Amino acid sequence: VQLQASGGGLVQFGGSLRISCAASKFTLDNYAIGWFRQAPGKGREGVSCISSSDGSTMYGDSVKGRFTISRDNAKNTVYLQMNSLNPEDTAEYYCAATPGACSLLPTWFDHWGQGTLVTVSS
Repeated sequence: VQLQASGGGLVQFGGSLRISCAASKFTLDNYAIGWFRQAPGKGREGVSCISSSDGSTMYGDSVKGRFTISRDNAKNTVYLQMNSLNPEDTAEYYCAATPGACSLLPTWFDHWGQGTLVTVSS
């Protein structure tokens, strides 16, 4: 199981960015996929998750209404569309996979990819 997050970068306050999580060596639609982030000096925070069964989603309170998770099974990729970004969203973003149900707990996930850095300037 391999995951690779990409699409991070520098964006201005109030801007938007879409990051991607591409899977290789496994079929992504058999797994729930979560997005997590970790800011310098802070713990890993659950951002969003999309289930494998019915595509249901969940979001952390700090991103509800601003972020949208989606999946394209044909491309074996999950996306995180991030709108209305603010400096508190600055972090390394990671995607992770679990064969179980969705969760925002990092310990629930078995497989992790390398992160992609998102920096929001004020």
